[in-house]
Amino acid sequence: MFILGWSARYQGLCDSLYRSVEYLMRESLSKKIIEVCDKKIASKGEGVGLSFYAFFANKNDDPELLMEAAEWWIMTHKLDHFEKAVKIKRMVLAS
Repeated sequence: MFILGWSARYQGLCDSLYRSVEYLMRESLSKKIIEVCDKKIASKGEGVGLSFYAFFANKNDDPELLMEAAEWWIMTHKLDHFEKAVKIKRMVLAS
């Protein structure tokens, strides 16, 4: 019984830490996400989808920033591989 209670409290702590990652996104990353979403929407329309890789060059020149975007996309929000650019932009602006 004690272990079960501890496990539930630990899981709750982990969940709240994952949710708080949203507020720790670098300003430079959020600006980049909005910029890329705006360009994609302007060129392909509001139905365009993208993945978090869209915010980076084809080479891994900033692995920490890439992991931050992946954490936000996959772990915090549990998004699919491709999502609508308008949805992503709205989420970033809301956070």
